[in-house]
Amino acid sequence: MTGFRLPAGGRLDRGRRIRFTFDSKPMTGHPGDTLASALLANGVRVVGRSFKYHRPRGVFSAGVEEPNALVQLGRGEYSEPNVRATQVELYDGLEARSLNAWPNLRYDLGAATGLFAPLLGAGFYYKTFMPSQRAWQRVFEPAIRRMAGLGRAPQVADGEIYDHTHRHCDVLVVGGGPAGLMAARAAARSGARVVLCDEQSEFGGSLLSGSVPVDGRPGAEWAKDALTELHALPEVTVLRRASAFGYYDHNYVCIAQRRTDHLPVGGRGQGPRQRLWHVRARQVILATGAHERPLVFPGNDLPGVMLSGAVRTYLGRYGVAPGRRLVVATGNDGAYRLALDWLDAGLPVAAVLDLRTGVDSALPREVWRRGVSVFQGHGPTAATGRNGLTGIEAAALDPANGGLAGRPFHIDCDLLAVSGGWNPAVHLFAQSQGRLRWDDRRACFVPGYAAQSVRCVGAANGTFDLAAALAEGLTAGTDAARDAGFESPAPTYAPHVDTVEETPAQTAWLLPGHGKRFVDLQNDVTADDIGAAAREGFDSVELLKRYTTAGMGTDQGKTSNVNALALLSVATGRSIPKTGTTTFRAPYTPVPFGLLGGRSVGPLFEAVRRTPIYDWHVGHGAVFEDVGQWKRARWYPRGGETMREGVARECLAVRNAVGMLDASTLGKIELAGPDVGIFLDRIYTNRFSDLGIGRCRYGLMCREDGMVFDDGVTTRLDENRWLMTTTTGNAASVLDWLEEWRQTEWPDLRVFCTSVTEQWATVTLAGPNARDVLQRLAPEMALSAADFSFMTMREGTVAGMAARVFRVSFTGELSYEINVAWHHGLALWEAAIEAGRPHGLVPYGTEAMHVLRAEKGYIVVGHETDGSVTPIDLGMDWIVSKRKDFVGRRSLSRPDTARGDRKQLVGLRPIDPGAVPTEGAQIIDKPELPPPAPMLGHVTSSYWSPSLGGGFALALMRNGRARMGETVIAWDRGTATEARIVEPVFYDPEGSRRDG
Repeated sequence: MTGFRLPAGGRLDRGRRIRFTFDSKPMTGHPGDTLASALLANGVRVVGRSFKYHRPRGVFSAGVEEPNALVQLGRGEYSEPNVRATQVELYDGLEARSLNAWPNLRYDLGAATGLFAPLLGAGFYYKTFMPSQRAWQRVFEPAIRRMAGLGRAPQVADGEIYDHTHRHCDVLVVGGGPAGLMAARAAARSGARVVLCDEQSEFGGSLLSGSVPVDGRPGAEWAKDALTELHALPEVTVLRRASAFGYYDHNYVCIAQRRTDHLPVGGRGQGPRQRLWHVRARQVILATGAHERPLVFPGNDLPGVMLSGAVRTYLGRYGVAPGRRLVVATGNDGAYRLALDWLDAGLPVAAVLDLRTGVDSALPREVWRRGVSVFQGHGPTAATGRNGLTGIEAAALDPANGGLAGRPFHIDCDLLAVSGGWNPAVHLFAQSQGRLRWDDRRACFVPGYAAQSVRCVGAANGTFDLAAALAEGLTAGTDAARDAGFESPAPTYAPHVDTVEETPAQTAWLLPGHGKRFVDLQNDVTADDIGAAAREGFDSVELLKRYTTAGMGTDQGKTSNVNALALLSVATGRSIPKTGTTTFRAPYTPVPFGLLGGRSVGPLFEAVRRTPIYDWHVGHGAVFEDVGQWKRARWYPRGGETMREGVARECLAVRNAVGMLDASTLGKIELAGPDVGIFLDRIYTNRFSDLGIGRCRYGLMCREDGMVFDDGVTTRLDENRWLMTTTTGNAASVLDWLEEWRQTEWPDLRVFCTSVTEQWATVTLAGPNARDVLQRLAPEMALSAADFSFMTMREGTVAGMAARVFRVSFTGELSYEINVAWHHGLALWEAAIEAGRPHGLVPYGTEAMHVLRAEKGYIVVGHETDGSVTPIDLGMDWIVSKRKDFVGRRSLSRPDTARGDRKQLVGLRPIDPGAVPTEGAQIIDKPELPPPAPMLGHVTSSYWSPSLGGGFALALMRNGRARMGETVIAWDRGTATEARIVEPVFYDPEGSRRDG
């Protein structure tokens, strides 16, 4: 044996060597290795440091459940943090670095935190650092945040490409182990469209590392033949290196496929690195296997303590012996297979510690026959060593009182393989809203009620016997194909596997001894932490998770959760089923953000929408802001003026002369049909069915809970056609809202909704001279106040173009909104510029628009509303009809919506005219109140107004309308702005300027 690599065996290409580095130290491996197996082969025992105590940690498992062996891969744009070494396929030039250690892995100064371990128990940050709020905010929280995390996010953009694809199939099989292959083959033989995925590079699962023959030949050969058959079938898609991470409604499963991660960075080509498969399946079969459960005993986190199944995998699949002298500690017969494989490799087994007594089945007998000491009724009580295992203490156990039945004795070893049982990987099943049930005999949660068309097979179903798992896969594949509408052409039989009698398994959730007994290895959660949480009242499993951080690491507790909830059940005296589980959420394993984004990054991240006047705005130096997906001109700088100066200039132009706004982004929805009036009566809080042709009316929409959803002006164009305007950012949501009610609640109404936002360009003229400018553009249109009154619409010709002109105002000034065909928008804008020159026309942007509307007390949905504001809160009860029904009316009739202490819309005028309260600032009574001061409300909009000669704001404040004239404080991050509560209409409250 060279180093820790066996002279033969494993599924490796021993004729080739791969060079890689770990913490800058050069090492070699072979094609077929994972980074974890190569590190073990090179004698690396310490791979990382734990999260809290910085204790040395080594490779613990061989798959997705790995809690310890996390590394930082690559550098620069190819750097990736918190990658499991057990899932990284070795490639030439791979660079890996250890995490959570400084200055290096061997001498980590962070390990000094272990000296303060008594102070760092469950919830230590709540108990130790929070009594002083100032110290917490300025010292402890920043320090804890700097220490938090393991790997480091790269500082440059990802250089890789990711993409998405969609697939429909009849049967999706997740998992390419023996049960999954059997199920896929049975379903595929029927002619059904089958998708088979597995997160490994090679299909076969446990058959790749085991020695159990299938149909009289090595299991790996049977798996290879099954896969060859599947590849030959035309309706089968086989996805390797593909992890199903999310199971959603209607059998929608997301699969992350690693296409080039196993290749050197320079040899990955131009294609996507990873692909996200969106799969819709008629039937789903989950063959996701199981995770081995560790034993909880003192020192169980030392490098050299590993899961029994993982040691067997490294031995059989990778030709690596993770140690020289092995001890096996188990409560089931399965771990005895490891002892036999270890002996077959010519390596010594120091002892087997079996938690059970009276064991006399085939595998234990064979191990004993080959000269290995088997200690029944014994378990490990301590692991010894500093940076790696050097031996263990073992003793006879007293199951009656949970203590020892004899004196501990020492066994020299450098590898301890533990097996506390198996937990079926039920994560995807639970995500599908399936219910779990506790199986006392197997001591694990297994799938119960299925909410969707899904079947679990093999170890994922709690079936750990290979012969039974193969038979289960066959039945599930056949039945799934039949339920999808396909029949198998001929009977198929499961392959033959020799069965071996086994002694029933026994579970010990906690072994006795002195020292730290770790439950969650990544987050350093101990059995004592679980007990302390229960004593302190955190006896819900969800609260336990958050208080202790058990199961909150990158592994999501795959090796710790069941042990943790079992210990909680012991501490609370409840059964494990009564204690329950935490919520299984996607993703099952971490997914790169780049994969979720796919090709929707950079300019493709979101559609950018531009008005037909956009180029003119750019050419005249406009500063833009994003409103929804739209680019809107915020203001137009001139010379070296500041934003406040520029916006003030634009505002004064509107107030004193005339301004022009590109309002093309307003949401515009055309409604057609004889029942539109009835429909709008139900949608809006006020009546619309009596609106005359050519008339406009402002309307307010509420959700079912009575909270304001959107507002806008709707115009009746003719008997059966209406035009609704909405806020820019809410246009799509409003259309969706209308369609939901039209199609699902009132399908009898004859109404059709069409988005026409991009059919019409809109130019708004506002100000005392607006009528004169429009008259130059439309000399034949009668524009006097008598001929063209407020809230009416006229159709005619403007600047030689067919147009609709709406006499509405969002500034409080005389105003006209002119709609022309989208492609005529720029021509209208430029014509208006020329016509307005003699009248001092100035283009103004959205910032001036907001100042002007706020001066008038006009609301903006999203500023003055946040989903918890009713029309009554806004002082708009005048728009809420008492004589008709509408969406949200019943909620508005509740006493809660009329409470006097609800937050109400008010105005604020700072005592210092030069001050402008910050938007979002909290309103309090006095700045000297000790924290936390009672919050009365918050500032929703705030601006500096040249017309008012100072700052002002709109705010939502508790019982605000009853406090007019009082003084309050707008508090924002230590800045206190004293302001007087006033009416929310600051400018021209009579509305006389609206008609010019």
